[in-house]
Amino acid sequence: MFFLLSKILGFFIHPSNTIAMICVAGLVLLLTRWRRAGRALLIGGVVLLLIAGYSPLGNVLLLSLSERYPPWHDASRAPDGIIVLGGAINSEVSAARNTVELDASAERVLATLDLARRYPQARIVYSGGSGNLIQRSAAEAPLAGELLERFGLAAGRVVLEDQSRTTAENAANTRALVSPKPGELWLLVTSSFHMPRSIMAFQAAGFDVVAYPVDWRTRGREDVALPFATLAAGLARTDVAAHEWAGLLAYRLGGKIPSLLPSP
Repeated sequence: MFFLLSKILGFFIHPSNTIAMICVAGLVLLLTRWRRAGRALLIGGVVLLLIAGYSPLGNVLLLSLSERYPPWHDASRAPDGIIVLGGAINSEVSAARNTVELDASAERVLATLDLARRYPQARIVYSGGSGNLIQRSAAEAPLAGELLERFGLAAGRVVLEDQSRTTAENAANTRALVSPKPGELWLLVTSSFHMPRSIMAFQAAGFDVVAYPVDWRTRGREDVALPFATLAAGLARTDVAAHEWAGLLAYRLGGKIPSLLPSP
């Protein structure tokens, strides 16, 4: 039920969709006797569109998440395992084209290849099923396994977890799959802005992991003062940030994480 609700409400969580619905409602009301309300909605929708598209709002929302965990540096101890969360592969296009197509979070795969080379004894887990509610799509983990093997990783070294549809399921399923031992060091690879929710989900599942953030969408704090050059770029950034903040709120209200944000 949680997965179903998250996907249905997810449409309206994206500001671009919500703003579009406001503008459509305004246009419809312009054709009725509630023209004044329609005009107000339409003007409000355009104003919101300009704010979400050109202002640094998306960067502000994203930086408040991505800056909580710094890049990981080797502390003279090799990790025992590396967990990579799905979200780097477009399953639908990959299945349709009979190839592996990466998306905007491809750094997750690149980081895995780099870590696998640097720490040849570390176990590797790729966790990702199919999170598509409407279309039936292939699970992501087998596609990732195929890609990693193509780049030289032995098939037996990579454990594929292909049932999870959400971050909470990533955590629970991966813990059950690998049965981590006390004192082991496991790195968690995912996008920097997705790391706070991921870390707390793994902690809630009883799996202590260390953050290995990748996929930085901003340069840093300086982006807070810079507007976007195109409307599309700003909307896309705001959508990503709003989706992650909504995910944190839903997980907190659903009791899946202990707080809205982890300690820095």
